[in-house]
Amino acid sequence: MAADNRSVDDEHSRPTGVDDTTVEALGELSKALETIHRVRGHLYSAHQLVGGADLTLDRVVTLLREAGHDAVADRVEHELLGRNVLPGRWTFQIMEEFDDGYYAAFQEIERYARDTLADGRRHIYEAEMKQRRRTHGMAGHEATPQ
Repeated sequence: MAADNRSVDDEHSRPTGVDDTTVEALGELSKALETIHRVRGHLYSAHQLVGGADLTLDRVVTLLREAGHDAVADRVEHELLGRNVLPGRWTFQIMEEFDDGYYAAFQEIERYARDTLADGRRHIYEAEMKQRRRTHGMAGHEATPQ
């Protein structure tokens, strides 16, 4: 347990000399990174949904041809099937650019901030909030799993 009883455990306690504003800033940066993790998940969902829709177009073309609608089938096949979702890009290319660019930079800077300002410790803000909000001694309000 942290000496000043601010945190639930030593791993999440603030290092000596780290002020409240710094802890809050790191908490907000962590929160922003969590949002970017969610964005990445949504982008992967879009990637998979677009890919699935594109594959469905094969059946659409087949059915249109079976029904005798060759002109419509031709447009679907030649103008839509395999089309870029952004200029020159399928969704896998968007994902690679996002992962290697913005996402990687965000993660690196968040880690840099933690390493520089808090000895690499994560979730100090949340651990201190848990310590303040839990009912000490009450079942279900333990500081840690042990």
